[in-house]
Amino acid sequence: MSEETFSTRVATAQDALRDLFPATPLQLNEHLSAKYGARIHLKREDLTPVRSYKIRGAFNFMRKKMASGGAGGRFSCASAGNHAQGFAFACKHFGVKGRVFMPVTTPQQKIDKTRVFGGDAVEIELTGDFFDDCYAAAKAYSEAANAEFVPPFDHEDIVEGQASVAREIREQLGDEPLDLVVMPVGGGGLASGMTRYFDDQARPRLKFVEPLGAPSLRSSLQNGALTRMPQIDGFVDGAAVAQIGMIPFETLRRFGPDDVILAPEGRLCNTMLEMLNVEGIVLEPAGALAIDALESLKDEVRGKSVVLVVSGGNFDFERLPDVKERALRFTGMKKYFILRLAQRPGALKDFLNLLGPDDDIARFEYLKKSARDFGSILLGIETKDPANFPALLERFERDGIRYQDITEDQIVADLLI
Repeated sequence: MSEETFSTRVATAQDALRDLFPATPLQLNEHLSAKYGARIHLKREDLTPVRSYKIRGAFNFMRKKMASGGAGGRFSCASAGNHAQGFAFACKHFGVKGRVFMPVTTPQQKIDKTRVFGGDAVEIELTGDFFDDCYAAAKAYSEAANAEFVPPFDHEDIVEGQASVAREIREQLGDEPLDLVVMPVGGGGLASGMTRYFDDQARPRLKFVEPLGAPSLRSSLQNGALTRMPQIDGFVDGAAVAQIGMIPFETLRRFGPDDVILAPEGRLCNTMLEMLNVEGIVLEPAGALAIDALESLKDEVRGKSVVLVVSGGNFDFERLPDVKERALRFTGMKKYFILRLAQRPGALKDFLNLLGPDDDIARFEYLKKSARDFGSILLGIETKDPANFPALLERFERDGIRYQDITEDQIVADLLI
């Protein structure tokens, strides 16, 4: 009997997944297609039962462990997000006990959703302030309790389960040509699984997308070796990892750094708002990565058939003000200044008269009356067109108003805004 190929193992995983949910939709998106002059399809992994693709890998890992008689019906994982929810759903489905280790800082909404998906099958333990702390706790528990630790991405069975996304895309497209697939990268389980599956087929061009503040794959490709980032921006929490998995990197290392698009966090926020306002699609930051990459690929996708993997929609609407803020600052429609304003009657009125008809004060705060004649002010201004700011600054200078633009000064902005 010939050895099973990766594709046949993925087919088995996909068939087993049908006990949990049907294939997620592959939708032609008219808005994006018209905007970029291409046939843009969205693979809607935000529409799984747990609103992300992570359920595929966790389910496949647990299915195979139980079939081999391992784990004794007890599992564990470390996660503050989508992996925990997929793990919990799978535990409940299989009727096995699972323990989820989460950082103490995990938002209550994520804890509650994990508990809902797992029910009585799952216990949640909050430990440590950071992911590394709860990861170590989960591993220690697994050894002490003889439980099977379910990794988020760095395991063959996880990669195999995530690859079922690629198989569904092939089936759903049928005979329609496929020129390009764009997929997000965090730990690399999804990207490497899809890449390996497409290698066994007629492979389209592949592009990968990482957050600008957490470029672990691109850095590793540039260095020619697995590279751990000394510091990352955790805003895109579903894809911001310090180091891509070892097993995924072995598959992806043949690609070049230029095959990885880096998505600025502010631009990503603008994409999230566009999809919410225009299409009514709620996406988490990581779920919007592939769509956001179109801005970097617009010359390459024109006239092509493209699939974008929308990896998740677990968005906490308490983050919406921050998303709007980042989007406005990225597009140049909101800026922050520190002004030195004269302490005299009528000074504020004179200042207000400098504003244009589309300029709106979003923040006005005296920081400290630092001198008898002048006071320092934190000023936030929103406008409808970024081109309005140069004219406003010219009026500031004409009237002798001293100012400092702190919009891009991350340290000062973090302290004051």
